[in-house]
Amino acid sequence: MDKFDCVVVGAGWYGLAAAKQYHCTCPEDSLVVFESEATLGGTWADHRLYPGLKSNNLLGTFEYPDFPMDSATFNIKTDEHIPGGVINAYLKAYAAKFGINDLIRLKTKVLVAEHQDTAEGGWVLTVAGSNKEETKVCTRRLIIATGLTSEAFLPHFDGQEVFGGKVFHGKHFLQNKDTIQAGKSVTVFGGTKFAWDAVYAYVTAGVKVNWVIRSSGHGPCWMSPPYVTPLKKWIEQLANIRFLTWFSPCIWGEVDGYRGIRSFLHSTAVGRAIVNGFWSILGGDVIAVNKYDSHPNMAKLKPWIEAMFAGTSYSILNYDTDFFELVKGGMVNIHIGEIDHLSPGKVHLSDGTEFESDALLANTGWKHVPPMKFLPEGIEKELGLPHAPAEGAPEEDLANQHPLIKKADYEIMQRFPRLKHQPVWNKNYVPLTDQKGISSSDDVTPCKSLTPYMLYHFLVPPSERLLRTRDIAFIGMVSNFSNIITAHLQGLWISAYFLGRLAKDPAAAVGDEVSMSKLRYETVLHNRFGKWRYPIDWGNRNPSFIFDAVPYLDLLQHDLGLEPHRKGGFWSEIWDPYGPEDYRGINEDWKAKYGSDRPID
Repeated sequence: MDKFDCVVVGAGWYGLAAAKQYHCTCPEDSLVVFESEATLGGTWADHRLYPGLKSNNLLGTFEYPDFPMDSATFNIKTDEHIPGGVINAYLKAYAAKFGINDLIRLKTKVLVAEHQDTAEGGWVLTVAGSNKEETKVCTRRLIIATGLTSEAFLPHFDGQEVFGGKVFHGKHFLQNKDTIQAGKSVTVFGGTKFAWDAVYAYVTAGVKVNWVIRSSGHGPCWMSPPYVTPLKKWIEQLANIRFLTWFSPCIWGEVDGYRGIRSFLHSTAVGRAIVNGFWSILGGDVIAVNKYDSHPNMAKLKPWIEAMFAGTSYSILNYDTDFFELVKGGMVNIHIGEIDHLSPGKVHLSDGTEFESDALLANTGWKHVPPMKFLPEGIEKELGLPHAPAEGAPEEDLANQHPLIKKADYEIMQRFPRLKHQPVWNKNYVPLTDQKGISSSDDVTPCKSLTPYMLYHFLVPPSERLLRTRDIAFIGMVSNFSNIITAHLQGLWISAYFLGRLAKDPAAAVGDEVSMSKLRYETVLHNRFGKWRYPIDWGNRNPSFIFDAVPYLDLLQHDLGLEPHRKGGFWSEIWDPYGPEDYRGINEDWKAKYGSDRPID
C-alpha cells in the first residue's frame, strides 16, 4: 500500500493552491494530488472550456497572489475578461512553476476515505485509476478540494426517451458543441450565468433559442456591467473596498477591527437607513443601466430578488457584443414557465405552449457534497458535511444541535435586525424535482433537504477527536468574488494547522470543555448566517458571499497571527480596494513569524 504524508483530492483552483502551499511549507513531505479528470483545472479544465467561456473578473483580480497573470505571457490585455483557455494555461503554468505537476495523478478517482481511529489518525483511501482497478492508499493528512461545481445534477424529463435530441447539462456543453449549428433550434433551461452563456453562444452562431426560466424557481440571476454605480466603479474591486464592506451584514465582520462603525450601520435605525440606501443605489443602477423595462424579453430577465440578498449567483456581462441586443433581436424567445414534458422534436410547457427543439441544455444545478464515501458509517456528521436533518442527534452531529442553532438565530437577528425582513422572491416556489414532469432517483440533488456544511472557519471539522489528530481539512467549500485569494490563504491556513503553527489554533481547545463549547458555537453561528444573509443562493448550504470576502480574509490572517491591515495607511486601508497584490508576501510574513520551531506567542 502506498503511503503519503498528505493527499489532496481535486486539482482545480483550490486543490492546486492547497498542494502548492503544503509543498512549499513541508517540502520534505510526500504529497500526491488525485484528480478524477484527464486534465487539471477544475471548472477551467480542458473538458469544461465551453464556447465563449470567460471569467467574470477582469485581468488583475483573477490570479494567485504569488503568481501574477501578466499580459505578455498570457496574451491578455488590461480591462479584459479572461478567456477560459487563458485561465487553463495559467493554471498549468502555476502547477509547473511550483513543482506540482509531477505530484498530480490524473484520471484517478477517490471512491472511499476511511478514517483510522488511532491516536495518530490518518486515512485509508480507495482509489480507482483509468483502468477502473481499485487500490488502497494510506495518508497521514487529507485535504478535500472537490469544489462545489464538480458533479453536475441532471434530472429526468418526462418524454426525453422519445425526444430524439440531446439532453445534457451545461457542464457538458463542450462535448455537445455540435448542437451549435446555424438554422437549428435549441432549448436552454435555467436562469443562471451558465444559461446566459449558452444563450449567447447559440444565438451568435445563428441558432434559434427558446429560453425557459422556471416560474416556480429562483428567477434570472443578477447580471451587472463590469462597472457599476453612478461613479462607474469596477465591481470586483468595489466589493473589496473595506469602507463598502461595512454596508454588508456580516457575522464575522467585526474581526476587521471596525466594530463601532459596523454596529452603528446595522444596530441603529439611522444606520440601517443608510445601509438600505447603499443597496438601493447599487441594485437600482444595474436595473437602470440594463434597461429591463425597454422590451418584453428584457422584462423577463429582471431579477426577482433584492441585490443585497444575492450571493455569488450575481454575475457579470462579460460578452464581446451587447447581450441584450441579441435578446431583443428575434432569435430568442424567453418563457417564464415550466417544462411539462418532451415529445419527438418538441418541448411542451405546462401552459400549453410547445415549440420545436433539436436539443435541450439544462442548467439544473450541482451536487454540492464531496463525490466520495466517507467511513466509518455516519462520520459525515462529525466531519461537518451535509447530511439528513434529525431530531435528538448526538453531540458530534453539530449541524443538528437545535438549541445551538436557535441561539445562533437569536444572535444574528439581534445584531442584524435588517435580516428579519427576508426577501419575498417567489411565493409559488416549488423545488425542481417536485415539479410535474421532472424527477430524479439520485441520492443527492440540489433540492434534497440536507444540513449545511458545518466547518470551523469553513475549513476543518469542529470535532474534538478530529482536531486532536489534525488529519483532515476542506478547502474551497466557500464561494466569493475573491476566490483565488481565498484559495491562497486557505491553503496556507491548512498547512499551518497541520503543523500546529496557527496563532489562533482550533486544536488548542481540545480537552477544555469551555473552549470547545465556544468553538462549536462559533462554527454554528458562522455557518448558520448564510441562511439569513443569502437565503436563495448558496448561503443555506455553504458560505457564499461578495462584500464579506475582505473580513473573511482578515479572519484567516488573524488565525495565522498576521496583521490583516496591509495597506500601510488609514485612508488607503479604507478606500483602496484589496487585490491579489496585497497578499503577495503573506507566505514570507508567516514564515518569518511562525515558520520555525520556536513557540508561538
